[in-house]
Amino acid sequence: MKTTEAESYYSNLEQMSVLELLSNINKEDNTIPAVVEKCIPQIESLINAVVNKLKNGGRLFYIGAGTSGRLGVLDASECPPTYGIPQGLVVGLIAGGDSAIRKAVEFAEDDLNQGWLDLKKFDINNRDFVIGIAASGSTPYVIGAINACNTSDILTGSICCNQDSDISNISKFPIEVVVGPEFVTGSTRMKSGTAQKLVLNMISTSVMIKLGRVKGNKMVDMQLSNNKLVDRGTKMLMKNTGIVNYEQAKALLLEFGSVRKATDSFKK
Repeated sequence: MKTTEAESYYSNLEQMSVLELLSNINKEDNTIPAVVEKCIPQIESLINAVVNKLKNGGRLFYIGAGTSGRLGVLDASECPPTYGIPQGLVVGLIAGGDSAIRKAVEFAEDDLNQGWLDLKKFDINNRDFVIGIAASGSTPYVIGAINACNTSDILTGSICCNQDSDISNISKFPIEVVVGPEFVTGSTRMKSGTAQKLVLNMISTSVMIKLGRVKGNKMVDMQLSNNKLVDRGTKMLMKNTGIVNYEQAKALLLEFGSVRKATDSFKK
């Protein structure tokens, strides 16, 4: 039996108090970082390969179904505002299309061919890198896409939560984060989802840093899409340049559109 489908360590959940439920869920969640830590060598190898592809004009694609697909879409969608990269450099695809982000699309994940068809809409090619995300490691939508990528000489990676999974056996850079049975048996949105999110955070953050999208520890290319970010950017610019007048720094920031560009313009 797959670990993600194994019986929960806990029974009679409906008889637990809220405090017992919370304590036991938290107990299980506390085991996840240690499992992710064991996967760091595999994550490192994947990241190095992704960075190489993106530095040479490629793109990063996440493809998944259900919770896994939503996590990929979330990670991809946050890269442009956080790091100022162009839309389309990191792409998240989910079985059933964008409507599946909010509402489950029945049997969408069972189509072995649709994942590749969805990738082809983006003119996928061998400069790109595709990461299949599947807690089970056997989702047909994802497996079919990874198989087709391999046939088309497109480099692939995967994130799953079962050992010796189907997707790990076919992807070039597999990551297996085996977190054990879920608190609610089979509910992979819980520990498996948390583990996948942690790994995705590591991938996108490290890739963007290696692409030069962070300076020091600051998001110097972030999009100024709300007042909070404008305020943060203004204070960063004041620190970078020595400008002491807040309004002057803010005006300069808004003129150039990013902390990096405004800082460079001031130094010139």
